[in-house]
Amino acid sequence: MKVSAILTMERIEESVQFWTGKAGFDLTVSVPQGDAMGFAILQKGDAEVMLQSHASVAEDLPMLADYARAAKSCLFVEVEDFEGMVKKLDGVAVAFPVRTTPYGMTEIGVFEPGGHLVIFARPN
Repeated sequence: MKVSAILTMERIEESVQFWTGKAGFDLTVSVPQGDAMGFAILQKGDAEVMLQSHASVAEDLPMLADYARAAKSCLFVEVEDFEGMVKKLDGVAVAFPVRTTPYGMTEIGVFEPGGHLVIFARPN
């Protein structure tokens, strides 16, 4: 079984830059939507994140257009080099600073440019 997140947002270009530039993912699929990107798949190892613009959802699945505009997601991403990831996140909007949790993780929460919360973590 494979599970991949699909994050919807108004425009995906800035989020693609976040995932490739800050989080180290590779852009593996890019689908245009008019003069912008409508859909993208980003991968790092076995991890995969999909991004889709609201316009692309409205064209592809019109019955889900309102849902896509209202939806927000949270991703929990375990990374091997936590300290390196924190350094790469410089300049990104922080939802919560580095903390140690009661469930044995060290984590930081940030908002990627599409407005979704992403928690990067490593086990203690």
